[in-house]
Amino acid sequence: MDKTKELKRKLFFLFVATFVFLLFITVRTPRIYRSTPKPCGPAKICPFYISEETITPLNNTKHLLVSAFMDHRVNGFDIRIIGLLRTDSIQPLYCLFCCDGHLSTPTLTPTKILQHPESFGFPFVTTDFMCQIPQNCNATHVTLLTEPDRQTVFNQIWLPIRNKKTEGNREKKLNFTVCISNLFGDYNNVLQFAQTLEMYRLIGVDRVVIYNTSCGPELNRLLQIYSQEGFVEMVPWPIHKHLNPSRGWLFSESGGDVHYFGQMITLNECIYRSMDRSRYVLLNDIDEIIMPYQHNNLMSVMNMLQQQHPNTGVFLIENHIFPKIHFEPSGRFHLPQWNGVSGVNILEHIYREDPDRSKYHPHKMIIQPRMVEQTSVHEVLKNFGQQYKVPLDVCRIIHVRVPQRGGLKLEQLNVDKRLWDFSEKLIPNVDKQLKRAGLLNSEGQS
Repeated sequence: MDKTKELKRKLFFLFVATFVFLLFITVRTPRIYRSTPKPCGPAKICPFYISEETITPLNNTKHLLVSAFMDHRVNGFDIRIIGLLRTDSIQPLYCLFCCDGHLSTPTLTPTKILQHPESFGFPFVTTDFMCQIPQNCNATHVTLLTEPDRQTVFNQIWLPIRNKKTEGNREKKLNFTVCISNLFGDYNNVLQFAQTLEMYRLIGVDRVVIYNTSCGPELNRLLQIYSQEGFVEMVPWPIHKHLNPSRGWLFSESGGDVHYFGQMITLNECIYRSMDRSRYVLLNDIDEIIMPYQHNNLMSVMNMLQQQHPNTGVFLIENHIFPKIHFEPSGRFHLPQWNGVSGVNILEHIYREDPDRSKYHPHKMIIQPRMVEQTSVHEVLKNFGQQYKVPLDVCRIIHVRVPQRGGLKLEQLNVDKRLWDFSEKLIPNVDKQLKRAGLLNSEGQS
């Protein structure tokens, strides 16, 4: 009986094993031998490496690229790449596009190289690299090649194309954007910076774009506050990692590779960055305020000027220096809470120089960005409309700095208290921002 039971047990296990095996191969066979599905459409092959930097070296050249923008204003071209060209190393370049993930047609389009006419003798000059998009190409990225051969593209770095009009990027247009070309040399003029930004906010500026190479620790804390609330847009500008930037404007005097840490290329980049999102752009330095004198805000000024000069896209504003060595005598705005804050208190400086009109006297500008193609620091180089010098009684620049005409005595200067008209709102606004940055304590003391 024991042998019979053992035989039945073995036959049962054999039956179970056979059933499991048959079930397994029945279920698995269709999965093993079924055909692999074909991909829907061709695979994406570009872009390979997208630049995430604000300055991108161009392979096999000495040139630097910054940004690529859609720009249909010049006949025959669709894309403007803004960069720095090494003038003693110019070679033909070719545009290659990424069209919805695929390389553009085998025939590459030649690049038109447009050097800006002002370089002040430096070996690197602001340059526009102009490209034409091939037919049937929805271009998303662009790169430049030194050879008309697409086989060299696999180590290229691609630039995203900005200012493309899509349904998703139709943000509300700003009225005024200020472009501050460069912060460098660990700039730490905190009080004047806060006063200037709050003054701009009071007269209607919506955003301030700042290209930052370096600044001091206190100013950096303040910048973070303004960036978090969206009033300031910080653009990293590590030009010193690529070139030997000059601290002067003339190569013969200061040497270096590029004028004032690349001041001109940042101003041009800012114009194109703001072209589709801001009605007007102000081009000036961090210690300058383009101040209306007949109106209390910039929009009222521009509405009047545009009505009087409808075909004008460039409005030149004369610079007026308020020497920081002369102080308003009553001490009315020598406020104790600002004693420990680094920088200049612009409310204390009410004496204004008259320019020496026998010499060149610079202006800064308010522009309509779509009417400007290229700019320098004090004047536009290419534009599509007219220019107009704004009368001094309408608008002028308040520029608190070292005197330009140091030989003038105090009685030879003009008293100008225009900033005081805004002091009631300006002072608490400045205090609020300094406190948020940890530069004033809760009682308002630094």
